Amino acid sequence: MIVAIDGPAAAGKGTLARRIAKELNFAYLDTGLLYRATGMKVLHLGGDPEDAVIAEQAARSIDPETFNDPALRTDAAASAASKVSAIPAVRSALLDFQKSFAATPGGSYQGAVLDGRDIGTVVCPNAPAKLFITASMEVRAERRFKELQERGVESIYARVLQDMKERDERDSSRSAAPLTAADDALVLDTSDMTADDVFAKALSYIAEKRD
Repeated sequence: MIVAIDGPAAAGKGTLARRIAKELNFAYLDTGLLYRATGMKVLHLGGDPEDAVIAEQAARSIDPETFNDPALRTDAAASAASKVSAIPAVRSALLDFQKSFAATPGGSYQGAVLDGRDIGTVVCPNAPAKLFITASMEVRAERRFKELQERGVESIYARVLQDMKERDERDSSRSAAPLTAADDALVLDTSDMTADDVFAKALSYIAEKRD
């Protein structure tokens, strides 16, 4: 069983994906970490995340052991990830990793949950359960702003909002796997929903798809 969860930044898809994975004993992959790791590797090498050659080399040499690096949760990593993810060669380099994870989660797992931007449309187009989690731009910016404050990161709401607008524009307009809901995905707008409400709706939907 594969559950594909897509959506823009700070919509709540990561929180939802982790809860589903824990509840159903599914393996979980935050595919955004692949792009964040790639982007940060480019930056560490002193390169430009929009340089296709360097970015592809970084994508083909990322180490899953680095996925717990706190640096991958920074805004710098998010910005770099958005840039490298627009490069077709980078997406191609990381596609096999994602497909392999979804097909063979290993261990005693009963399935896999992947969240990202193109899971339901490109990575796992045949996944039986597809969710697209979204929320208004202002709500998402407020969530990210509060998250940064709680982590002790100095930030300005207006800057967070602007960065989010730029990321959404890059993610939605890129030629390689643009951010969009799959035709057969359940779209949930979480702007006025609690995390528990979203979780309940998602579980009910997945249960229907498992029958």
